[in-house]
Parts: sequence; structure tokens; C-alpha cells
Amino acid sequence: MRAMTSHDWPAVAAVFAEGLEDRSATFETTVPTWETWDAGHSDEHRWVATVDGALLGWVACSPVSSRCVYAGVLEHSVYVARAARGRGVGSALLRHLITSTEDAGVWTLQAGVFPENVASLALHARHGFRVVGTRARVGRLDGVWRDVTLIERRSDSVGIT
Repeated sequence: MRAMTSHDWPAVAAVFAEGLEDRSATFETTVPTWETWDAGHSDEHRWVATVDGALLGWVACSPVSSRCVYAGVLEHSVYVARAARGRGVGSALLRHLITSTEDAGVWTLQAGVFPENVASLALHARHGFRVVGTRARVGRLDGVWRDVTLIERRSDSVGIT
């Protein structure tokens, strides 16, 4: 596990492209440029999982709002290469993300997951995420309205006093 850099972008983009092809992870339909992706994600809490130089997956966060009251709330994305799925890579990435965000004072991690992506929902549940609710027909992908399950994890160590 190590911090993501701009040099990782080709491999990160390739894993992201697999998620796009699967049509089960995002409303996005094209891989953005590094500059666009970088501008939309926090500089902190970007991690890649690698083995012998091969990138197996990545996780990154975005602020949910620019308002200061939401400074401790981040939205995250986690992607695992097809060839590495089912091998614990997603769990390793989430564990590392949870540690790094809690160390930085983040009290809530959230994500939106398509309800059909049962593997992602199960992964998140194993790491303490709970379903907040379903945003029905919140967006269209390939002309089809899709629901999104909103999940969140509240930190046990970053107290809300």
C-alpha cells in the first residue's frame, strides 16, 4: 500500500476503465484526464495497492461539500482490477483509507453504490459501513434511470462531541 502519484495514473485509469466497462460502479462513461480527476479528488487519502509493481486497485476521496461544517466528511471510491478481485485487495484498501482518514480527523466516509453491485455493498458492510437509504432514479446511465444506495461509516475513534 502506498500513496497514489500522478505517475500511477495510466494504471489507475486502466482499473477505472474496467469499472466503466462493467457498468456497475459509476455513472461516468469515459475515463477523465489526470488533470480533471486530480482536481476533483482530495490530495490526501489516495492509495494504491500494488504487488511486484502491478497496480491491483486504488481508493481516493472527494470532499462532499466546500462548507467548513462538512470538513470531516469525505466521499470515497474504491476500484479493484478484475484480475485481483476476490483476493482481499478491496479490504486492504478500505482498511488503509479508514486509518488514514481517522488519523486526519475525518468522522464520516460515505459512498454511493449501485444496488446491483452486491460485492461492493458486502465489502463495505464488512468494514462498518451502513446503508443510509436509496436515492431512487437519481441519474441515468446509458439512458436508463439508476438507483444509488447511499452508505456511510462513522468513525469510532474520531468523536463527535
